[in-house]
Amino acid sequence: MTELLSPEEWNAVALSLRVSFWATLLSLPLGVLVAYALARWDFWGRQILNGLVHLPLILPPVVTGYLLLLTFGRRGAVGQFLDQWFGIVLAFRWTGAALAAAVMAFPLMVRAIRLAIEAVDPKLEEAASTLGASRVWVFVTVTLPLILPGIVAGAILAFAKAMGEFGATITFVSNIPGQTQTLPSAIYSFLQVPGGDAQAFRLVLIAIVIAMAALLLSEWISRVVAGRISGR
Repeated sequence: MTELLSPEEWNAVALSLRVSFWATLLSLPLGVLVAYALARWDFWGRQILNGLVHLPLILPPVVTGYLLLLTFGRRGAVGQFLDQWFGIVLAFRWTGAALAAAVMAFPLMVRAIRLAIEAVDPKLEEAASTLGASRVWVFVTVTLPLILPGIVAGAILAFAKAMGEFGATITFVSNIPGQTQTLPSAIYSFLQVPGGDAQAFRLVLIAIVIAMAALLLSEWISRVVAGRISGR
């Protein structure tokens, strides 16, 4: 791939893969927890939580990026705290791009996992509880194996969504080559330069290949996991 792409193009692809990987990995535990809460728990504010989770799908991505900048920027309440106490800076860093991608992909991840949880018969969990198992143990031994295909599908879907994130990312971390310029940002930059159509087209093809590979991989892994769980 290094022979087909320029160093700038390769950096954009590599950074997108890095951002998407960490965005998916770090948000997955929270995604499982939120999906389980929405599917199984009955509590005050449940609909509010559901709305907040899906809000990035409705809001313009630029608005989401601006809200992230206000919250996690150097002068934001959370960003200032992270900077002063832990030396963590998210705005205009690749880590901020991972945060923006995670926020935008989170609704798709939660929805896929939630559907998998809702497909599990609650009587199976109740039966395990009557035998003295704790809620955590019931989840680990009964629920988790059954929803594993949904978790895998949600994670890969979130990864693909993170790869294509543009609006929130460029608003929160800008478009700095070699630092925050992801694949979509690089395509946008090349389209603004005379004669950059060829470079943009190459990156578009790579984006299509990665997205299709992620979707096919998601389907294949889900079938394999489901087959092993059912014993087929």
